[in-house]
Amino acid sequence: MLPGLFYKRLKIIIVVVMLCITAICFKLSYNTIFLYNTLKTSAEDLWNRSFPIKAERGKILDVNNNILVDNEPTISIYAVPNQIKDKERTSKILSSYIDMKEEDIYSRISKRASSVTFHPNGKKISYEESNKISKENLDGIFLIQDTLRKYPYNEYMASLLGFVGIDNIGFAGLESYYNSYLQGKDGTLSYMMDAKGGLFSNKYYTLVSPSSGLNLKLTLDINIQNILERELNNAFLGYSASEVMGIVMNPNNGEILAIGNRPTYNNNNYQDYSQEIYNRLLPVYNSFEPGSTFKAMTFAAALNENLIDMHKDTYYDKGYEIVSGQRIKSWKKGGHGLQTYLEVLQNSSNPGFVSLSRKLGNERMYQYVKNFGFLEKTGVDIQGENKGIFFSKDNFHELECATTSFGQGISVTAIQLVSAFSSVINGGYLYTPKIAKSLISSNNETIYEFKPQLKRQVISNETSEKMRYALECVVAKGSGRKAFVDGYRIGGKTGTAQIAENGVYKDGAYILSFIAGAPMNNPQVVVYFSIKEPHNCIQYGGTTVGPIIQRIMSEILDYNDIEKDYENEINKTLTWMDEKTTIVPNYIGQEKKKIKNNLLKFSYYGEGNIVIDQIPKVGTIVPEGSTIMIQLGN
Repeated sequence: MLPGLFYKRLKIIIVVVMLCITAICFKLSYNTIFLYNTLKTSAEDLWNRSFPIKAERGKILDVNNNILVDNEPTISIYAVPNQIKDKERTSKILSSYIDMKEEDIYSRISKRASSVTFHPNGKKISYEESNKISKENLDGIFLIQDTLRKYPYNEYMASLLGFVGIDNIGFAGLESYYNSYLQGKDGTLSYMMDAKGGLFSNKYYTLVSPSSGLNLKLTLDINIQNILERELNNAFLGYSASEVMGIVMNPNNGEILAIGNRPTYNNNNYQDYSQEIYNRLLPVYNSFEPGSTFKAMTFAAALNENLIDMHKDTYYDKGYEIVSGQRIKSWKKGGHGLQTYLEVLQNSSNPGFVSLSRKLGNERMYQYVKNFGFLEKTGVDIQGENKGIFFSKDNFHELECATTSFGQGISVTAIQLVSAFSSVINGGYLYTPKIAKSLISSNNETIYEFKPQLKRQVISNETSEKMRYALECVVAKGSGRKAFVDGYRIGGKTGTAQIAENGVYKDGAYILSFIAGAPMNNPQVVVYFSIKEPHNCIQYGGTTVGPIIQRIMSEILDYNDIEKDYENEINKTLTWMDEKTTIVPNYIGQEKKKIKNNLLKFSYYGEGNIVIDQIPKVGTIVPEGSTIMIQLGN
């Protein structure tokens, strides 16, 4: 080869090599200067092994800050398979602490994965168990902070509160409805590891702390809830009922004070129950024929339209009315005879309400049903609300109007009924019912308040005042007398409805119910209670459910420090079955020889001639013939 040609080629090679070296240097400089952060992040992503640190869910509180749902600190186990040197030993030891077979653990830690979990048995274990595992010094096993949701009241409020899954996500009830507020934001614990998954010698790690969820305060009062839960238990077991439900509400703003049903479940162990039990809160989920409890709304509509004077206008109940060829009977054979319309309500006369439906007419009746909220969901902030079943306007004729007037042939929910009844006695105002009061941060700062939502005024204040009197008469003189409590001025309406299945009424199957408010001079509470298919009892709402309402009301009103009003209450009409009562007079300061009362007996204690104290206290209602203990002194 010619020397000139050799040197020429050598120069070309040198130039090419220099260009390559220059390009490499440029690339290295570019990567070092301009791509440093990007490449560093990518490398760290390859080296990082991140484990989630679960955020603590917000607590659920009652209106007085009593804890209804809480969290218990726990630990979850994670594994990095490449770090586990002796997989057989690790599998054997872990199987002795968590409920998993040794071979299943071995299979899981033998996977080609950056990290694995032991779902579900290795999640949410106790601190005691985690301490034992920690002392085993198992390579590649990490114990990470977690929490376990706890429901301290067990079966109480279970359908309302719901529960969370293994990953702390709300699955039912308020846990699901308000999950986005309760959940919080998870943190991470990240370790730097080599390509084989081994820890760097300096055990470098980073921690991103979790953020707790917001606490949810409810309008519910656990003291009132306990009263309701006791009566739900007693009715469910005592009458061998298929279902029992109840609601307590503040009629002036729609706040739910207590709510529940039977059957129920324990949300600490929800896996032991079927979805039919835990996925529904009956007062908002179930729809049913309301029966005579609906008459309160029909009567209010007639009064509001000035169609009747309930004290002067009369109706003769002969025992039935014929509507579109159908005979609608009274519950009393032969009817109630001549009655004022107030007595029609007191006696719960179905033919009398047919006459009211004719006075109202189809158009007005349908409009009032709509205005009272029975054609739509109430909008309560509880999962699974039903809107009930009602006729379309085109199919609402004379017969449908007549049966609707006394609560037959339609289907409503308990929450709809309580909301409508509240508007009847609170001045006519229909509110959206609600269970959430406010959202509170972990440092006890109120973040947001859920305000009452007024929908509309359905009847006038004047009509509402008349209805309060009329409903008090029902309890004092009519079908609701079993709910009467001396001094507390309770007003309400009873209900006895047949149960329809596949368009046919079941023989001998009823829903017994009662809805009541108190005190009627200034309503503070509404209570609804119903029993489906009870046994071993009289099949009338007033007779069977009335005493339950009486107990609930007397305890709640006493708890709320509502003063008794003996002076203005409507006196109870007594029957031969009722125990006669009298009011205890004031004997303090009187001389012993002047104490006389033909309706009471007396027992004296102490020395002297002057009464210095007495039991029962002045103004107490006692059965006639009761003994008054008199303390004497000087």
